[in-house]
Amino acid sequence: MNITQLARLPFSGNGAWSELRRLNLSIPFLAWVVVVPMSFLPPVLLYYAGTQYGDSFIQGFGGKEWRFITTILFLAELLTFFVMGWLIHAVLESHKLEVSYRDAYLLAAIAPLPLWLSSLALLVPALAVSVVAVFAGLFLSCALVYQGLRSICDRKDNDVEMMSATYTIMAASLLAWGVLMAMVWAF
Repeated sequence: MNITQLARLPFSGNGAWSELRRLNLSIPFLAWVVVVPMSFLPPVLLYYAGTQYGDSFIQGFGGKEWRFITTILFLAELLTFFVMGWLIHAVLESHKLEVSYRDAYLLAAIAPLPLWLSSLALLVPALAVSVVAVFAGLFLSCALVYQGLRSICDRKDNDVEMMSATYTIMAASLLAWGVLMAMVWAF
């Protein structure tokens, strides 16, 4: 799978997702090769922005304990992956949509990629750039959830159940992201 195919994931149905599923990636592989390295990105860049830009980025940004905050953020991101994989599986099963744990965790690993990558905007010391990047990341992440769910579910005949499950999972994902961001600002 190359970068072009990965870039198509939020916008394509079965094509790119089917190929990703054919790779048969295990949950530990996804955790160690995708989630752990990508989960380092936001804390490292947030630490950089917090220690380099200070209050010129956002008022009160410079006086925070960035080492502590970013460590907690990293651990919370890892925990979120495991909780979201379980949640995706549970929600789909409750909607009578068949999915394997491997596919649920595949979606849990792929869906936050745009949010992790949006943290690269912290390299630019402008709040507006970061805000635009985060909203773009949220949009793409929701698109990944929608397209991923359409592709990983075995039963395609019930669109209402699929949309209900999609909205539940998107809401939980956005809530988890909101909790992570609130945690960063609370410390």
